[in-house]
Amino acid sequence: MVQEIFQVDAFTDSPFSGNPAAVCVLPQEGDEGWMQRVANEMNLSETAFLFQQEDGYNLRWFTPVIEVDLCGHATLASAHILWETGLLAPDQEARFYTRSGLLTAVRQDNWIQLDFPSEPEDEIDAPEKLSDALGISPDYVGKNRFDYLIEIESEESIRNLTPNFTVLRTIDSRGFIVTSVADSPEFDFVSRFFAPSFGINEDPVTGSAHCCLGPFWQKKLGKNEFTAYQASARGGIIKVHVAGERVLLAGQAFTVMRGTLIPETGNLKRKHDKI
Repeated sequence: MVQEIFQVDAFTDSPFSGNPAAVCVLPQEGDEGWMQRVANEMNLSETAFLFQQEDGYNLRWFTPVIEVDLCGHATLASAHILWETGLLAPDQEARFYTRSGLLTAVRQDNWIQLDFPSEPEDEIDAPEKLSDALGISPDYVGKNRFDYLIEIESEESIRNLTPNFTVLRTIDSRGFIVTSVADSPEFDFVSRFFAPSFGINEDPVTGSAHCCLGPFWQKKLGKNEFTAYQASARGGIIKVHVAGERVLLAGQAFTVMRGTLIPETGNLKRKHDKI
């Protein structure tokens, strides 16, 4: 059986920017070990695997080293591929069953809007090694179930960060969101995201981080809608709308590659395998 695989640049409208994700739409549930090996081979921050289920798709996300509970850019890439390949009609909602519950996506002109859970942080004392690892003195440190959120003084400081990933890796967390208010009137806030213990020193554009950033900046700026910029080397734009216990994330996507995986015995669960 030939298995197609796509590479999509997410949170961008042009190739070679934003955050690349690989997407596999499978005919049935995939073997977990095989999915992890494919993700390791792709060596992108996330590879998404989908198979049709009920009125939507089961969706799982893998970094090169581990499966994760929530990923924005690979979900956006997955919805983009379902529409681009005709598996969903252009006006049809994409429904994804995931470790973080039901997630949906809809098309709005040239944008894709994701409906994600809000993941607000609580203020905490900074871990002892955090300042040394980031090379800065935080103005604020919080944490949600996934990540640390660190506010620092300026966009210039954000862009100049050179973290010590060896030290960051010793702090127990999925990742580290570093943010500040934006200098440009075009954007409300900027951020960068680091997740070395999950095999991603820096993630180019992180949708799930904005499930925390949205509620944080809502409290700081007193509004619900934002245009955000993730200031990685590739960069990407995310529109954020905080809606109670949900955060709506909008971005664009561009397919840069389409190929086939060489068949491997046992890559998919057989119908008689236990699920």
